[in-house]
Amino acid sequence: MTGYGLATADYANAKYSVEIKSLNSKFLELNLKYPKAFSDKELTLRNICSKDIERGKVSLSINVEKASGELTGATINTALLSHYYKQLVEVNSQLGAESSNLLQTALTFPEVISYKEESVSEDEWNHLYQIFLDALSNFNKFREDEGAVLKADLELRIKNILSYFKFVEELEPKRIAHIREKFSQFLEDAVGKVNIDQNRFEQELIYYIDKIDITEEKTRLKSHCDYFLQTLASKEANGKKMGFISQEIGREINTMGAKANDAQMQQFVVGMKEELEKIKEQLLNVL
Repeated sequence: MTGYGLATADYANAKYSVEIKSLNSKFLELNLKYPKAFSDKELTLRNICSKDIERGKVSLSINVEKASGELTGATINTALLSHYYKQLVEVNSQLGAESSNLLQTALTFPEVISYKEESVSEDEWNHLYQIFLDALSNFNKFREDEGAVLKADLELRIKNILSYFKFVEELEPKRIAHIREKFSQFLEDAVGKVNIDQNRFEQELIYYIDKIDITEEKTRLKSHCDYFLQTLASKEANGKKMGFISQEIGREINTMGAKANDAQMQQFVVGMKEELEKIKEQLLNVL
């Protein structure tokens, strides 16, 4: 969800610039900075940003640099200030009070300082609006370029998980045979081969193997990975959806690891976990 867009242009002896920056966020957090003259346009800007940006901690800044000589700001009514000041001096003299800060006091009196009401013409707003759209277009292009890189990386991570998964599938038949051999050898060493009840041994072995069976986990993991790639290829904003799918992928990987009971298989499970963590990190930057 990171992004950056900048657009500038000149109009009527002034330079206008619009800058849009975004960081990761679960929701849209929009912060606008603009000259007071454009206050009535805030709702329009917010609505467009909400529609086009969707998510992210977004900062939108509008800056207008007037040409030298064009000064704007507060205006002091010098005649009225002088009138107030003379009255304060006269009263101060009559009362014999402290005479400091009389000018500062006079400046606080009504209508001494006035502020020019800023406004923009329709032409000026149309010009700025186009600059804003250009900045938004640049911002979205930045996101699209970054998104293409993220997409390629996420596809690679899922393919890596599926590669580890293939090794797990190849080890699965060997694992059962190894467990049977290990248990049989343990019983022979403990009670002797002639004292083993083969029927009871087979029953217990079947019960144990059923407990560590990962057939369902393998099926669901493969399904989740395929669904993740399908969602990734969609044109819609599916960052949250892929986040949920990655949680399901993690659940199946963790269960496989808990049931593995095989050192080599555990190594492949760890590899899948590493790839999944990289996926989760990248998903923080996906809409």
